[in-house]
Amino acid sequence: MELEQINAIERATRYGRAEVFRFGLAVLFLVGIMLYVRSIGADTPNMVILVAAAMIGGYMAMNIGANDVANNVGPAVGSKALTLAGAIAIAAIFEASGALIAGGDVVSTIKKGIIDPALIGDSNTFIWLMIAALLAAALWLNAATYVGAPVSTTHSIVGGVMGAGIAAGGTDIVDWGQFGQIVASWVISPVLGGAIAALTLYLIKRRITYQRDIAEAAKYNVPLFVAMMAWAFATYLVIKGLGKVVDIGLLPAVFIGAIGGILVWRLTKWFIARLPSEVENSKAGVDSLFTFPLIFSAALLSFAHGANDVANAVGPLAAINEAVLQGGVATKAAIPTWVMLVGALGIALGLALFGPKLIRTVGSEITELDRMRAFCIAMAAAITVIIASQLGLPVSSTHIAIGGVFGVGFLREHLKTTYRKKIDEIEAHHAGKDRAVVERILEEFEAASFEEKGTILKNLKSKSGTPTPISKSERKGLKKVYRQELVKRSAVLKIVAAWLITVPLSGVLAAILFFTIRGMLLP
Repeated sequence: MELEQINAIERATRYGRAEVFRFGLAVLFLVGIMLYVRSIGADTPNMVILVAAAMIGGYMAMNIGANDVANNVGPAVGSKALTLAGAIAIAAIFEASGALIAGGDVVSTIKKGIIDPALIGDSNTFIWLMIAALLAAALWLNAATYVGAPVSTTHSIVGGVMGAGIAAGGTDIVDWGQFGQIVASWVISPVLGGAIAALTLYLIKRRITYQRDIAEAAKYNVPLFVAMMAWAFATYLVIKGLGKVVDIGLLPAVFIGAIGGILVWRLTKWFIARLPSEVENSKAGVDSLFTFPLIFSAALLSFAHGANDVANAVGPLAAINEAVLQGGVATKAAIPTWVMLVGALGIALGLALFGPKLIRTVGSEITELDRMRAFCIAMAAAITVIIASQLGLPVSSTHIAIGGVFGVGFLREHLKTTYRKKIDEIEAHHAGKDRAVVERILEEFEAASFEEKGTILKNLKSKSGTPTPISKSERKGLKKVYRQELVKRSAVLKIVAAWLITVPLSGVLAAILFFTIRGMLLP
């Protein structure tokens, strides 16, 4: 009896032990940062401030890994192209590699130019401002991760800088035109990402899964779709990755991407032609062909994200380091190796320790994803960033990815509802006939290609006297049932609400922290 009670207690406390273990590793990482920075700058004035800033920067980096990186690998995990452990390993390696290899040598210290540093009084005020902004953004990301809401780390740090900036220099310090663009991105990013993901999925369905011979259609079309993805990703990586090191324009990037796309097209055709068995003539058989492209997309998205978004952690830290060592306020600052390591290792560690929760949210808690749908989301992420960067549109990689998930889910709802309506029309037209005959007609309709289905329905409508299959109120009820089944409205509302409050909440928290820090440090 005592043994059973002990086992019950161990099972009940297992979750708590895991949480304590993760928390302990995170604390050890921050302590390691403290000891290292203290050792390399023992004689530096204001060393205590720099050590504190470095630890906050490491905390911010871990929160970026826990929250933002889920967007890169969540769809691949949700579609079962990658296991959770495999996704974490790939993302951690490529996030850190992207940060260290292509993160750049110089970083903008005032994210998005949201405030005018010339209006900041002195270097001490600037240091307090950046510490408050960094800590506020990290705390909000921590809270968002806890409740399972994927939010933009860029918007978090922008809100923090803006709030602390207003506290330090008043409302005139903010570039309100730039802030308006950021607000616009709350709509532009998810709508653009969702539209591209939905369009890509619809094309795949039209070209492959809606055809009578799915296997034959897949052999021809899958290499084309994979090549399009390779083109988009190669262009994306050249612009967002190599662009950090070498100035490369759009046309050269597109040309390099096209070469990569052609090579991938030939390689994919060769691979499919030499499969050990024929492609199964079903959606499941086609779905399996998108496994490797999804794995590569997760890796490449993680690399580009590490190169681009590590600045959200190291930018303010590099600014504080510059102000402590050199004095003055800098709009751009060199990134010391130790600062970049804090960002890279922090992102990887945060992902490994706290990332699974958001990965599951993105991958399976909004809508059900298979590999074709996840492929469309990854494609949308790359294409949207390219389009937006060239048009000067403000976008968030987080909002794009989640918008892609929404777009895929809502398209599925629409297609399911529309298909049910077509079935009802066929059954209504053949009302009174033998059920076996009706079932045979429905099977023929199911097996028909997209074009053939359209012809069948057109012929039905051309015949007079066809009764209305269902009323408008019944149709609305049917749509509601499908929407509830395919897209979780509670998840949508939670995520959108988190997006809307990210900038103002980070700003208010940063302002409070700025006044608190300044009050503690003033004589």
